[in-house]
Amino acid sequence: MITHLKGKLVEKNPTYVVIECAGIGYFVNISLNTFSSIKDEENISLFTHLQIKEDSHTLFGFAERSEREIFRLLLSVSGIGSSTARTMLSSLSPAQIRDAIASGDVPTIQGIKGIGAKTAQRVILDLRDKILKVYDIDEVSVNSNNTNKEEALSALEVLGFVRRQAEKAVDKVLSQDTSLSVEDIIKRALKNL
Repeated sequence: MITHLKGKLVEKNPTYVVIECAGIGYFVNISLNTFSSIKDEENISLFTHLQIKEDSHTLFGFAERSEREIFRLLLSVSGIGSSTARTMLSSLSPAQIRDAIASGDVPTIQGIKGIGAKTAQRVILDLRDKILKVYDIDEVSVNSNNTNKEEALSALEVLGFVRRQAEKAVDKVLSQDTSLSVEDIIKRALKNL
């Protein structure tokens, strides 16, 4: 199995890159999350997942090992294929997906294009225990953090900010400190908007 590639970046697009390693060009499918992480450098390194089917061998590349782990967990859910998992990782960061699953946040998962209510519930049902165990997450802290996040987002929406823009600012704040009160989250998020 190919676990990573390190080589010359030949071509870069939002959905794929071509990496030349020892004279061979590898076509690697990527998410928007990985695309934004790849700088226009000559040499890059990506963690990979090789999917083998009867009619194709498809490589998926990830800027971080954690993104590949989430991708593989998503593939283990019935009804989630590689394109859906890649869409999920293009819509949300690996940490956002992990936190949404751990806290049972169906609306966040359902907000991803192509994911309905039943699929979102199945993802949470199938992966919640794995996520809690693998990442050693405390359920209570995740749920209270999620409540504070939702309250902060609601307040920012009332102030006139677009939800997606507000969510990015709030997530940035929470990535630095998850123990903040709703008021502190809002204050810090406003500095990022």
